[in-house]
Amino acid sequence: MYKHLLIATDGSELAGKGVAHGLELAKGLGATVTFIHVSEPFPTLAWGGAMAGYVAGDELTYYEESARKYAGEVLERCKASAEALGVSAKTLHIENRTPAEAILDTARAQACDLIVMASHGRRGLGRLVLGSQTAEVVSLTEIPVLVVR
Repeated sequence: MYKHLLIATDGSELAGKGVAHGLELAKGLGATVTFIHVSEPFPTLAWGGAMAGYVAGDELTYYEESARKYAGEVLERCKASAEALGVSAKTLHIENRTPAEAILDTARAQACDLIVMASHGRRGLGRLVLGSQTAEVVSLTEIPVLVVR
C-alpha cells in the first residue's frame, strides 16, 4: 500500500507520538521513512523606517546554530528509533521555511505516498491565533495525510 512515508517532527512530545505511530505503520508495511524537521526563519519585527528588517548578526547566527543543533538531536533520535524497529530511514533538516511549505515540497520531491504528522487538534480562536501547519498540509496536498493526536 504505502512504500515511502514522510514523518514530520518538531521534537515535541506530541510529535513523538506521530513518529512512533508512523514507524509502527512503516514496519508493518515494509515501507521506508524520511523524517523531516523544519526550522522556521528567524523572527523579525517590522518596526518600519530605518530599523525595518534589522537583525543583529550575532542573534541570527545563534538562532541558526541552535536550530541546526536541535534539529540534529531530534532527527538522530528518530533515526535511532527507526533502526531499533528495522525500518529504513533517512533524515532531512529544512531551514528557513514554514513547516507546511517544506513538508509539502519535500513529500513531492521525495515521492512520498503518505505524510504522517501530529496535531494538537486546536479549534476556533486557538487555531486562528496559533495557526495549524497540519491543517495547511491537509488542505493543500494531494498525498494522503495521517494525523496523529
